[in-house]
Amino acid sequence: MSRRKKWTLIIGIPLLIIIVGVGSYAGYLYNKTENMVSNSQEKTGRENETSELRNEAVNPVEDNVSVLFIGVDNSEFRNEKQSRSDALILATFNKQNSSVKLLSIPRDSYVYVPEVDRYTKINHAHFFGGPKATIETVENFLHVPVDYYAKMNFEGFIDVVNTLDGITYDVPYEIWESDSEDDKNSIHLMPGEQHLNGEEALALARTRKYDSDVARGKRQQQILKSIANKVTSASSVFKLGETIDAIGDNLTTSLSFDDMKDFLSYGLDESISIETVNLDGSGGYMEDGLWYYQIDEESKQNVQADLRGHLNLKENIQTSDYAQEEEGNSTY
Repeated sequence: MSRRKKWTLIIGIPLLIIIVGVGSYAGYLYNKTENMVSNSQEKTGRENETSELRNEAVNPVEDNVSVLFIGVDNSEFRNEKQSRSDALILATFNKQNSSVKLLSIPRDSYVYVPEVDRYTKINHAHFFGGPKATIETVENFLHVPVDYYAKMNFEGFIDVVNTLDGITYDVPYEIWESDSEDDKNSIHLMPGEQHLNGEEALALARTRKYDSDVARGKRQQQILKSIANKVTSASSVFKLGETIDAIGDNLTTSLSFDDMKDFLSYGLDESISIETVNLDGSGGYMEDGLWYYQIDEESKQNVQADLRGHLNLKENIQTSDYAQEEEGNSTY
């Protein structure tokens, strides 16, 4: 055998094995994700699965769309559909700018809940009617269409972070917090940049006794960004299978597998920008003896205009009803 052929075999065979291996792993992940999404999919029950604030259905490939992320606490109510939402983040995706905006909605925000026809905390909407009632409440509150939703419980959050071998985060202050089993003060973190496991990351995301609901929302946004960065890092490539398992066991979503594939362009775009948006306001007790967060009206209107503009919707809206002039499939 010639020297050249020997080197061809020495270099080529291992390279071929790697290529086949990566291809097989990619196919494995593809099938695994497809099965996970299929098992996790749960429609909202809306007509044609389309927001009333849209004239027609949207497609993530062609349109600017939104996804409502719902974090639920099952420690108090084992029936997930009768649990309160502990975190609400509305994400808007703009195809033209390859950008994402994340709005964290304080869980104690005093809003109108259509499901029960009265004002109460926004996190109660999920208890009264699951994702559908939560979506209707958010849409009524912001007049921004919610095209899809994805709901995950605390166990899923913990499992994902642990599967990724934790995340690095700059803890702003010393905290004592309960863990996911409500074991009081079982989580103790000191200020500074450090490595957090799933329970620690959850405790930091949940705590709200050291600052405010707005600050809590900002922490949640930053923690989600840290998780996203870890998932897309080279070091996590061979942990994706475990991550999919961790998500699949704890996820409910209206997104189909094809829908999720349509979002792939955002993840592959190195120039993508992620911006956080927040609602200003103040908290206090009301006549019923409960503490509520009152959203500042000017801040609310600014956020409405910001998110609607990001979705290429008309900025001028009527808050009394949803009747508006038609403008393509992007308005109501």
